[in-house]
Formats: sequence, structure tokens, C-alpha cells
Amino acid sequence: MSDDLVHIELIAVLVAVTSDQPRVMTIRSGHALPSGPFELGHRSLQAGLRDWVREQTAHPLGYLEQLYTFADRDRDAQANGGRTISISYLGLAREETATVADASGWRGWYDYFPWEDHRQGLPQILSGITERLQAWARSADSAAQTEHRLRRVAFAFGLDGSGWNEDLCLQRYELLYEAGLVAESNRPEMAGSGTGMIADHRRILATGIARLRAKIKYRPVVFELMPEDFTLLQLQRAVEALAGLRLHKQNFRRLIEQQDLVEETGGTESDTGGRPAKLFRFRRAVVEERAMGGTKLPLFRN
Repeated sequence: MSDDLVHIELIAVLVAVTSDQPRVMTIRSGHALPSGPFELGHRSLQAGLRDWVREQTAHPLGYLEQLYTFADRDRDAQANGGRTISISYLGLAREETATVADASGWRGWYDYFPWEDHRQGLPQILSGITERLQAWARSADSAAQTEHRLRRVAFAFGLDGSGWNEDLCLQRYELLYEAGLVAESNRPEMAGSGTGMIADHRRILATGIARLRAKIKYRPVVFELMPEDFTLLQLQRAVEALAGLRLHKQNFRRLIEQQDLVEETGGTESDTGGRPAKLFRFRRAVVEERAMGGTKLPLFRN
């Protein structure tokens, strides 16, 4: 096969939040993202992706945006001497839609990145990861390289005094890959370093997580993940699930109210374990206006 042969692959990072857990649609028993080649019969890239996702998961795609194009020459050994260009998309599904689909395809994204969920405090694996990464940094061939690696580790994991930055999901995974601590690096991996995926699908998933975590702070895309009616606590828990952090309840509610993003439906939710909670819905006119100007959700950091 010619080295000049180019394969174009379409990959979907399809996200939902169910039961306070962020989930991603997968195939191959959780080891791959829905994907397929772009074919001449496809009307467009998005149309091709929608066809593949529907065929592989029986799940329709709603909200969709292009994520990133991966074209590294050595990124896919299956290209047989050619080059695979993967065009990835980020899709969002509402909770009630996600639960109707084949449940076996939805996997919690913290199964793949267990060090990213800080809602219950620091993950147990985190200290072991940073120790292994620092040991890898000190094994470099030169003092300058060691210093550079140590700075990268400190920055990505908040060891430089800056604190944990949830947006750096991809940078953390890349470090683990370089250090041989994840399955995809084809080197001795670290126990508990998350479920591996084929080719660089976990790298693509990390890219999608990083994009979504950053985006919920300035665009109201979390609306695409919520049911039509919800409580403010359900909205907060959805944002927390995506960010992997606990939020300050009063700050969160104050900002939601100040930005006039939601309105009461007049109904209540009684299945709360306490007093009935008011139900809200997003004000679509405000959503459209805020999409241009931006909206910030108050991520609380210790």
C-alpha cells in the first residue's frame, strides 16, 4: 500500500450526564469511540458521522461541533503505511435520550480518567501518578530535559502552587502516555490508570473532555445535556459531574439567577428526600443571547 494513501476517519465523542455521572458512548465493549471512514456517498462530514453513529449505536446525534483533526504520521499503526486523518466531533445528548439507547454502550468517562474526578476529594491514585511522573522526569538524559519535564508535571497537576486546573485533562493524559503509564503507550503501565482504548481514541476522548470543561464556563452548552425540566440542584450536579469538582451552592445559584438563564415551570419535584424542589427550564431566548456574549458557571476550587 502506498505511503501516499490517506484514510479519512470520522470519530464521535458523544457525551451525556446520567445519575450525576458524565458518560460517553462507546463501541467494542468500551474500548473505542463510534467511528467510521468518510465515504464518497456521504453528503458531508457531519452527515457521514451521523450515519456511522446511528449504525453502530442506534443513537441519533443532536448537538454536534467539530472537535479536532488528528493527523500525526505515526498515530495509527493500522494505516498500513499510509496516513489516517481522524476528524473528531463533540456531541451532546440529553439524559432521557441517553437512557433509551443501548445501555451497554454508555461508559462513565472517569473509568478512562480516574484521576480527573475530584468531587469526593483527591483521587487515591493521584499521589502514585505524580510520584511515577516525577521519577520519569528525573530519568531524562539531561538536566535541562529533567527540569522541563518536572515543570510540565507541576503545571499539569497543580504542584506549582497554581492548584488543580480541570481544563488540563489532555495535558495530563499526554504526560502519562509519554511516561509509559497508560496502556496505549505499549509500555509497562501503572495499575489503576484507567480503561485503555484502541489507537488514540482515549487521547481524542481527553480532548473532548477538555473542550467541554472549558466551554461550560463561557457558553451555555450544559443546556443540551439537561432534561426539559430540572431542579437547580440537578443542574449543579450536572456541571459538577463534567468539571469533576464540587461547586459552591450559593455562588452557583446566585450566578444562575443573576444571568437570568432559567425560569420556573410552576411544577415541583417531590422525589428529593426532603421538601419538594421547584422545577426550572432554560429560557431559550436568553440562551441564544448568551451564546454570543458568554455565560460563566462558578467553578469552585479549594
